[in-house]
Amino acid sequence: MSLVKCPEIMSPMKKVTLNAKEQQRVKVIHEVGSGMLTGRQGSELLGVTVRQVRRMVQRYRLEGVAGLAHRNRGRASARKIGAGVRAEVVRLARERYPGCNYSHLAEVLAEREGLHLSRSSVRRVLLGAGMGSPRRRRPPQHRARRERYPQEGMLLQVDGSHHAWLEERGPRFVLLGAVDDATGTVPGALFWETEDHWGYLHLLQQIVEAKGIPLALYTDRHGVFQHNPPQEETREEQLAGRREPTQVGRILEELGISLILARSPQAKGRVERLWGTFQDRLVAELRWAGATTLAEANVVLAAFLPRFNARFGVKPAQVGTAYRPWAQEGCPEHVFCLKERRVVALDNTVRWRGHVWQLLPSQARKSYAKAKVDVCERLDGSIAVMYQGIAIPMTQAPPRATPPPATSSPRASTAHPPPPDHPWRRTRTFSKNT
Repeated sequence: MSLVKCPEIMSPMKKVTLNAKEQQRVKVIHEVGSGMLTGRQGSELLGVTVRQVRRMVQRYRLEGVAGLAHRNRGRASARKIGAGVRAEVVRLARERYPGCNYSHLAEVLAEREGLHLSRSSVRRVLLGAGMGSPRRRRPPQHRARRERYPQEGMLLQVDGSHHAWLEERGPRFVLLGAVDDATGTVPGALFWETEDHWGYLHLLQQIVEAKGIPLALYTDRHGVFQHNPPQEETREEQLAGRREPTQVGRILEELGISLILARSPQAKGRVERLWGTFQDRLVAELRWAGATTLAEANVVLAAFLPRFNARFGVKPAQVGTAYRPWAQEGCPEHVFCLKERRVVALDNTVRWRGHVWQLLPSQARKSYAKAKVDVCERLDGSIAVMYQGIAIPMTQAPPRATPPPATSSPRASTAHPPPPDHPWRRTRTFSKNT
């Protein structure tokens, strides 16, 4: 409260400066002392007891307005840091511990010097001595609330939340999910052991099969979506003029989904706030259902999502949907899979993760030697080899015949070094005429 002078009521002995609260107190006590108000009415106006009002009236009659001022006015606090301690803190900060920030200096003073001061006290002492913190903080950036995308399916914010979803009843795992920017609904989510490409492959397939293909995905810079840390480009990447995408990035390119990488957690605040709600409501749902495993948690999640979308979903600005229907010819497992390029060996075999697969002749080609094929590992664990979008019949290649162990020859057992007069050891001399 600002300190102002009270011109109406002045003590004849002493000039008192009162704040607004004390001015109100003087007015009420004056009216109680003159009989205009009762003690009960004064206590209700001041928020104190009737007994305290009587004490104030008595002090007002004896000391005047000064008797109603706070008794600690002009007195030093009993917890005030002494001048000697202040000087010692400043000296130690300048001479013995230069460069320490306020928090670090407070810890060092308590551990090494026996001066137990809070961080705020150390900060106040050093600022009073003109010593700022050596740590330079970036100035706060101006952030504005972004408007939602107008139509459902235009932008999905995707992320993973690491949390003790089962509390103490089961293992820790991650919740992968997506939230629609236009409606705030969750088109797909699942619990997975860790935040890896397999989990995001399952999530993308769940969203595409249930809703369709969205226009864009907004996510952080996780290694699933981009190569971390950035490495030097290979010769093939330099010739192609672009970096080779990750497995998830390749799927997004095949589906025509734009990938937008956020530069801060605040940029994807909608999905971050979603995790806060889930960590409150979904944890309770899992507790009530008694879920203890990953499979049981996914069952509870599947029943929870429709109720969540009905409760927290909002209407988009534009009617309709921007999801594109799934029109991929063939099976979706040829898209939602791990896919790497391989060159077929001369014996029509392809290696993949320690296994050798024998490619069989087909109507298109009898031999695939030196052909570039795509080896696909599907979500169910099966393997397929694709050539120009067509699966090649194959089988497990038989193992190579192991050669028999080498046997020692009789000559090798009786071998001995040549004698000193052996022709190999003789030194040949040449005449000048030769």
